[in-house]
Amino acid sequence: MRKILILLVVSCLGLSLQAQELNCTVTVNSDQVSQTNQQIFKTLERSLNDFVNKNKWTNRTYQENERVNCQMFITITKYESNRFEGNIQIQSSRPVYNTSYDSPVFNYKDNDFNFEYIEFQPLVFNKNVFESNLIGVVSYYVYVILGLDADTFALEGGTDSFRTAQQITTQAQGSNFSGWDQNSDRSRFELIDNLLSNTYREYRIAMYNYHRKGLDILGDNNSTGKQVIAGTMKLFETMIKRRPNAFLIQTFFDAKAEEIQNVFSDGPKVDIVELKETLNAVAPTYSSTWKDIKY
Repeated sequence: MRKILILLVVSCLGLSLQAQELNCTVTVNSDQVSQTNQQIFKTLERSLNDFVNKNKWTNRTYQENERVNCQMFITITKYESNRFEGNIQIQSSRPVYNTSYDSPVFNYKDNDFNFEYIEFQPLVFNKNVFESNLIGVVSYYVYVILGLDADTFALEGGTDSFRTAQQITTQAQGSNFSGWDQNSDRSRFELIDNLLSNTYREYRIAMYNYHRKGLDILGDNNSTGKQVIAGTMKLFETMIKRRPNAFLIQTFFDAKAEEIQNVFSDGPKVDIVELKETLNAVAPTYSSTWKDIKY
């Protein structure tokens, strides 16, 4: 009996070690494709959900409540002879301490997504070989999601995940698929290169300060949390002086603009005049959002 109990404990520990990192919903939209048989798109959707959620992407053990919530929306605009063209939008979030609120971390649309897929084709990730653009692109964004999430909990905590995404990018350079070119604007290469570059280090510091030192303490000390978040915006001012129109600043505010507006429209006041000046300097495309900050 004792041996059976030990085996059960070991089995449970083994299952715990295999806990997956992502709680991701993958949606494949084929409304723009004139295709009588929609089954292949449904099969692709099921396969991608299994691929993303059932793979073990890191060596870290995740508890169920630690899994990263995210979505991938794949829109197919053209399909012919097992060749697909479209775009992929990625969104991820993380919980805020002592609240029921999930904060958006990443909200990005990649318009340069094309791949080949045969129905029921097994999707297998090998980080040492680039075999499929479908697997390559989805795996790349898995590691970007994991890296960004880790950065919000520990300073530069996502480096290992970012390096794996960079490895995928390097391997993809020799493929004929677009979106990986280092000479293209707003490419996958540029995104991961910037994330790992010291030139943009303020971005990763800002990700940590904003979430761990700002949002996570709002519930206990709203005034201090706000001051930290406002101060974090100053980091972006330093960054744009070095690199105006930095890609990473755009990705940050694409995810955070509405949240920032809500944070500063309630509770203890901070210096809103200075804050708005900073926000308009670092994210002028969201000037209408900053005007709506009420105080």
